[in-house]
Amino acid sequence: MMGKQRLLNTFVNNVSMDETVTLIEEMIHSDRKTYVVPINVDVVMKMEKDSYLKKIVDTADLVLTDGKPLIWISNIQRRPIKEKVSGSDLVPLLCGKAAEKNYRIFIIGGKDGVAEQAKQKLEMKFPKINIAGVYAPPMGFEKDPEEVEHINRMVSAAHPDLLIVCLGCPKQEKWIYENYKKYDAKVSVCAGATVDFLSGQIKRAPKWMRECGLEWFYRFLQEPRRMFKRYFIDDMKIIRLMFKYRKTSKGK
Repeated sequence: MMGKQRLLNTFVNNVSMDETVTLIEEMIHSDRKTYVVPINVDVVMKMEKDSYLKKIVDTADLVLTDGKPLIWISNIQRRPIKEKVSGSDLVPLLCGKAAEKNYRIFIIGGKDGVAEQAKQKLEMKFPKINIAGVYAPPMGFEKDPEEVEHINRMVSAAHPDLLIVCLGCPKQEKWIYENYKKYDAKVSVCAGATVDFLSGQIKRAPKWMRECGLEWFYRFLQEPRRMFKRYFIDDMKIIRLMFKYRKTSKGK
């Protein structure tokens, strides 16, 4: 696996989207279980207060930079990251590769019926894709040992090469970290709201907005009440972190 470089309070793999797909394929063919974590401003801010989440991200086999603001910060710190690699862009590419190479996929997350809708749309787009299973866990499932064991058995029975986990941060990261060695999946990928995008439940921002770093604003317009605190209060504190970790970044 490629080495990592510091970015604020964590370390990331400086990889392009194409390199990411290649690395994940190599992980599928390796002899050990691995997991992938894309980080954005929200994840970085949560890590600052949650040492357990930070440990999980720091331990991940592949850490991706998911967000233009983090790319801009890497440029300011003169350690530029090659490319924004978001889960919602990566997963469709992995699905295309899976259809081509016959990799098995399992999708976890979303409200009732959403993962199944995502499955149906993926099967329409990639007729040869092998989606071995989907599941929408009930609220609070992570606190129910029997439900967690049920999910682990379900995933193991499907033997997926790729487990796409869309539970939101930090739930998905913590669940994967605590269980990925217990279930039989080769590569587990934290993918946030990707299942909602794949199903068509939520529309993604136009490409020009994503490329200009305005995808967050598009998401805010879709769900202003839910997203206001995250984007306009919590995430704005990233400016303070830039100054806090400025010396560390230069020193490294």
